Amino acid sequence: MYLEKGYLEKKIDPSLDLFKEISHLKKEKNAIILAHYYQDADIQDIADYIGDSLGLAQQAKKSTADIILFAGVHFMAETAKILNPKTKVLIPDLKAGCSLADSCPPNEFSAFKAAHPDHVVLTYVNCTAEIKALSDVIVTSTNAVQIVESFPKDQKIIFAPDKNLGAYINKVTGRNMVLWNGACMVHEIFSLEKLIKLKAQHPKAIVLAHPECEAAILEHAHFIGSTTALLNYSKKSEAHEFIVLTETGIIHQMQKSSPGKTFIPAPPNNSCACNDCPYMKLNTLEKIYNTLKYEQPELLMTEALIVKAKKPIIRMLELSAQFGL
Repeated sequence: MYLEKGYLEKKIDPSLDLFKEISHLKKEKNAIILAHYYQDADIQDIADYIGDSLGLAQQAKKSTADIILFAGVHFMAETAKILNPKTKVLIPDLKAGCSLADSCPPNEFSAFKAAHPDHVVLTYVNCTAEIKALSDVIVTSTNAVQIVESFPKDQKIIFAPDKNLGAYINKVTGRNMVLWNGACMVHEIFSLEKLIKLKAQHPKAIVLAHPECEAAILEHAHFIGSTTALLNYSKKSEAHEFIVLTETGIIHQMQKSSPGKTFIPAPPNNSCACNDCPYMKLNTLEKIYNTLKYEQPELLMTEALIVKAKKPIIRMLELSAQFGL
């Protein structure tokens, strides 16, 4: 699926202004950089579009660039390629995977699906192209509740791969979806004990949480939503202090949008003071520069897989447009 030419070993002149050089390469090659909110601040600042999974998919679909460089993880780059099969899609680091996507192997999920033949398959976008190809509709944390509720109450549903997001949707909608047992390592590592102590230390703070967090954590949240929803809430809220329960990359945009407010990353259940996705943080400005310069690694997919995986993504985009998302 990927091409690699060893470009990462090429040294970069330390005197180069990478922001300037990357901007030049983008213009020269008619390239755009799509970046997820969980990327490092420098990457967010050089990107042409920053967003969550739904926004990035929507942006990728309407792109007219010759090259899309995806600063995120591999399933996001796959989605861009599925929506733009004739466009060259680049990914800065081949090792930028996803623990949630890895928790759902295609052969095992295929057997799981076969064991529930009368179920519609709704799959969270954080999955591989092979899993998307086995799905009826893709969802994101922005549109999942609306898409689930668009089905009749008696429709049996499989939800994969995130069990925490699935459980949250079941609670909100009153459904009883069959859940695949997968999870995101970043959102599962938050410490309930440390969160309770942090709330006591900051009694006026608003707790913002992503629905991929465990149920016990979500019980302490004032607002639960997608990455973009958390950002928008922090902008509109009159509160001045927030505890953030998602990957710390989003705090850069929160601080830029509300410089007079304080954002506190919730602590994980380990010795680290913050909660970063190690895969997202593999991308760097240096790698982005080399990727654009040498146009490698390029993400390639078979036409058959693109055709199968595209249908549920397009269905998601159509439904999102209907819901005004």
